[in-house]
Order: sequence, then C-alpha cells, then structure tokens
Amino acid sequence: MSAAWIVPKGHTRFGVEGVLDFESVAPLVAESRRLFVGKKRLEVDLRGVRAANSAGLALLLEWLDLARRNGVSLRFQNLPESLARLAALTNLTGMLPVIKSGV
Repeated sequence: MSAAWIVPKGHTRFGVEGVLDFESVAPLVAESRRLFVGKKRLEVDLRGVRAANSAGLALLLEWLDLARRNGVSLRFQNLPESLARLAALTNLTGMLPVIKSGV
C-alpha cells in the first residue's frame, strides 16, 4: 500500500512526501482543499515525492483548478523527473507553474 502526506512548511507553503499514485492521491485532494482557502499564493514543494504516476499529475492539475477557483497564485517547486516526463508526454508542461532550481 502506498502513502503520501502533506507537510506544512509555513502559512503559504507546504510539501508533499511519499508516493503519488492511484491509492494515495484521493485522500490528498480531500486534505488539501482547506489549504487553498483564504490564501493569495501557495508554493508546493515536491522534493519529498519518491515516485509518481499519472495520478500524481492529475493531483497537480486538480490543485491548479482549486487555486484558480479560490483566486490563489500557485507554484510548484522541485518537480520530480517522473512528473516532468508525464507533463511533457501529455503536452501539459506549459500549464505547470514550476519554480526553477536556484530561484
């Protein structure tokens, strides 16, 4: 059984750790909804993601939709290579607001 969890890293920042797959993503969506309320911006640090499949990419897209609906500026940091490859394969790279390393 795979697992992933959200790690608070301040008022406008949180991290994700574990494996982003079909088992772990649904609980993260439910848990994360509250994080988008009342914020102007959020950063999601994905450094702790050990593995991810298309469900992980779907999670990022869901978070983008939540951000849009709540008027939140959302950026991702430390995008795992597996998610970057999936985004490229599906022509979604341009949709993901990724903070470049060293910025």
